[in-house]
Amino acid sequence: MNTKRKKLYEGKAKILYEGPEPGTLIQYFKDDATAFNAQKKAVLEGKGVINNRISEFIMSRLNSIGVTNHFIKRLNLREQLIREVEIIPLEVVCRNIVAGSLAQRLGQEEGTALPRSIIEFYYKKDELNDPMVTEEHITAFNWATTQELDDILAMTVRVNDYLCGMFGAVGITLVDFKIEFGRVWENDFARVILADEISPDSCRLWDSNTGEKLDKDRFRRDMGDVIESYTEVARRLGIMKDMPTVIQGGLH
Repeated sequence: MNTKRKKLYEGKAKILYEGPEPGTLIQYFKDDATAFNAQKKAVLEGKGVINNRISEFIMSRLNSIGVTNHFIKRLNLREQLIREVEIIPLEVVCRNIVAGSLAQRLGQEEGTALPRSIIEFYYKKDELNDPMVTEEHITAFNWATTQELDDILAMTVRVNDYLCGMFGAVGITLVDFKIEFGRVWENDFARVILADEISPDSCRLWDSNTGEKLDKDRFRRDMGDVIESYTEVARRLGIMKDMPTVIQGGLH
């Protein structure tokens, strides 16, 4: 990794560096794992490598079906070349099955299938614990326009449909997922595209037969075998060829 390049931003799981060309960034996937707004922390060796590959796999396929996103290409084991976007300060959560905070908040039993998918918005603000907000809040505070929200909702539905089918085909149930969006400017016109990542860090993935959790809940709930579970997701998706020794560590 070139330590001389300019670091622009460091989050809980990724670092953004200045890209080689205007309008590009380099996204570096860290091994850091956090939960409960970073109150729980650990380093899980190999996690960044696996998430880089899984997110590359998913973003490439979404691009191919017309869900435009920031991914350009994978550079190495831990880095991607991405388009620079103006991040919209929202986390968009799509839920197919009751789990996590939805179960706690509404007193519903985890694992209950929802009659239809639910899309929720959360304001990206760590110091406020990312509070849930409504479309009225979003437009009132000018975080996104009504048209941008329509585009975000439509893209989220498409992502959910595609991922449900993709994971379902390899025996994995997509319980819920979190995605983020950003604006790209073309002259004076801003277009919303998918950004950030899609990986077991940002999805709840359960084995369709056993219900075994294959995602970040294994870290949140001290269940162990986090890297093994992420690796199993990558194996089922057929993208393990470049990662034969991730479980043993040693990939940087």
